Amino acid sequence: MHPFLNRRDFLSRTSAGLGGIALAHLLGRDRALAAPPIRPVILPGNPNALRPPHFEAKAKRVLMIFCSGAVSQIDTFDYKPELIKRHGQPMPGGDKLITFQGGQGNLTKSPWEFRPYGKSGKMVSDLVPHLGALADEMCFIHSLTGKTNTHGPGENFLSSGSTLDGFPSMGAWSTFAMGSENDTLPAYVAIPDPRGAPQSAGNFWGAGFLPAAFQGTDFNAAKPLRNLERPSAFSPETDRATREFITLLNRRHLEKFPGDSELAARISSYELAARMQLSVPEVADISSEPAQVLKMYGADEAGSPVKDTKAAYARNCILARRLIEKGVRFVQLFNGAYQTGGEGVSNWDGHKALAEQYVKHGEVMDQPTAALLTDLKQRGLLEDTLVVWCTEFGRMPTFQMGASGRDHNPDGFTAWLAGAGVKHGFSHGMTDEFGYQAVEGVATVHDFHATILHLLGLDHERLTFYHNGTERRLTDVHGHVIREVLA
Repeated sequence: MHPFLNRRDFLSRTSAGLGGIALAHLLGRDRALAAPPIRPVILPGNPNALRPPHFEAKAKRVLMIFCSGAVSQIDTFDYKPELIKRHGQPMPGGDKLITFQGGQGNLTKSPWEFRPYGKSGKMVSDLVPHLGALADEMCFIHSLTGKTNTHGPGENFLSSGSTLDGFPSMGAWSTFAMGSENDTLPAYVAIPDPRGAPQSAGNFWGAGFLPAAFQGTDFNAAKPLRNLERPSAFSPETDRATREFITLLNRRHLEKFPGDSELAARISSYELAARMQLSVPEVADISSEPAQVLKMYGADEAGSPVKDTKAAYARNCILARRLIEKGVRFVQLFNGAYQTGGEGVSNWDGHKALAEQYVKHGEVMDQPTAALLTDLKQRGLLEDTLVVWCTEFGRMPTFQMGASGRDHNPDGFTAWLAGAGVKHGFSHGMTDEFGYQAVEGVATVHDFHATILHLLGLDHERLTFYHNGTERRLTDVHGHVIREVLA
């Protein structure tokens, strides 16, 4: 007798099949059964072609302002009255605490006073008064947590969701998923600080294992994109005719190999470079900006090392706004560079003399960044732009043993969002009474990334790239959207 005609076998097989159907239904209902990945269709000849989001997006583009060196939340946006009250006392439970550079001293209040701002009454430090005045525009996350207390891996983690080198940055994932609205500029631009690049440098705007077309292009207002100048021996007419002839030859060559995606991608990259010869110098030239705009940003200041640095950073802020105006998908603006000239000189890494160092960094960062946010709002760009301010981790509420600065602390730090899709004048999460550990609304960097992708209309669990036998994603196998911050 055929086994499928045996009544006993038939009933046993049927019952197992029905059980499997029921299990699949329950797993799907409880989100335990993973949804299939959504991989964007990339055209080799136009990798940055505009692609739709997974669902309706609140933000079309992202401006990420990264402060290198780990800004102290205690001295900027995370007000702790109990820390002021118990200034100079040992931190409870901290007698044997050893952090990145060694033992800890006593609890130490901020050298700057905090005061309330706006209708929200948000308490912000006098170190950053211009940003404080915009507190009603911001959505603070006071409960971020990281997984490393070392700068390089911390920058990698904040940028790519991995402490290791070689993973795609958030900007690369965004342009991979959505392309760009502008075909004459890069979809992803990184603007290094005038003092230099961050410690993780190219990793911060790298494409990792994604196609190289999605890496960021780095240039700033002081150092324009390299190798774009037309040789003086060639007239504009000759240069244009040469490019048109090369384009014709490339297209005819491509017609002979219609399935060669690498050839198409190579031709596309050269054609974008040719278009950038005209577009990048135009967008990077801020000499056409009105005097009142330069003054608002502080780009006209000079006369001391701090003022010169502030003016250079301010010009970078104006460049960021101009790129956002042109529809660049992801702009990464850096405040602070890899440590040069001694500890705490070129970034926010204040271990030994925090008050002396931070007063300079605050002046450089505060007014230009606040002007950038104000300018975006005045031009109507905040309606569909998400602004992200962040740093790699926070700092301790104590001073280091024998020093006048704070050590690294990944257990509770602050970031803020502004613009499209987030609440205004709102604070999410909380650190403990001293600002040491996140205790309420605890959020990981993976949650932070998931939220940013969500505001771009992207499902962080389904945006994947198949690499070395694994479905990779920005949030790895972690992350939840921080829905409390969504407008």
